[in-house]
Amino acid sequence: MKRLFGRICRLAILLATFLASFAVLAGAYDDMLEAVITKDRGKIYHLLQRGMDVNTTDRSGNTLLMMAARNDDHSMVEFLLRNNANSLIKNKYGDSALMLASLRGNLKSVIALVAAGAEIDPEGWTPLIYAAFEGHAEIVRYLLTKDVDIDAQSENGTTALMAASRNGHLEIVKILLAQDADVHLVNQDNLTAGDMALAGRHFAVTNLLKSSGNH
Repeated sequence: MKRLFGRICRLAILLATFLASFAVLAGAYDDMLEAVITKDRGKIYHLLQRGMDVNTTDRSGNTLLMMAARNDDHSMVEFLLRNNANSLIKNKYGDSALMLASLRGNLKSVIALVAAGAEIDPEGWTPLIYAAFEGHAEIVRYLLTKDVDIDAQSENGTTALMAASRNGHLEIVKILLAQDADVHLVNQDNLTAGDMALAGRHFAVTNLLKSSGNH
C-alpha cells in the first residue's frame, strides 16, 4: 500500500510539473504573438533568448515573419530575418511571407525576403500575381528583374496580367505587356485578361490589350 501510495504521489508531482511547464509555454507563446502585433522587438528578443522558436506559428500556420509582412512592418521583418526566421514556410492557405509582403505592397520587405532566399516563383499563386492584383507597380517591376515566370498561373488559371486587367491597373498592364506577357492565356472560366478588363469596364486596359498586337 505504501509503495502504491508513493507511486501515485510521484505521478501527481510529474503531472503538476508538466502542467506548470505547459502553462509557462502557452504564456510565452501568447506573449510572442502579442509582441509581433505590438512591434515589441525587445520582448521578442527576450523570448528568443529563453528558447522560443523564431518560426512559432499561430493557429493558421502564420509564422512571426508572415505576421510582420502582413502587418507591413518592415523593421520587424528585418529583425526576424536577422534572427534566422525561415522565409520558405507557408501557412495553411499556401501563403509565404514574400507573398504577403507583395500583397501589402511593402517593397523593402519584398527585397529583404528575396535576399534571404524566399521562393519567388512557387506553384499556384505567386508574389507577382499578388502584387499585380493589388496594383503595386514597383514590386511588379522588381520581381520581373528576378526572372520570375511572367505567365505563371494560379490554381484557377489567373495570371499576373489577368489580375492587373481585372482590377484596372493600367500601369501594371503596360509593364507586363512590355515584358511580353501572354494575352491569349485563359483561366478556368475560359476568360482572357481582355475579357476581364472588359467585364470590369476598364476600357483603357481593354484598348491597350487589343492594340498590343497579340490579343
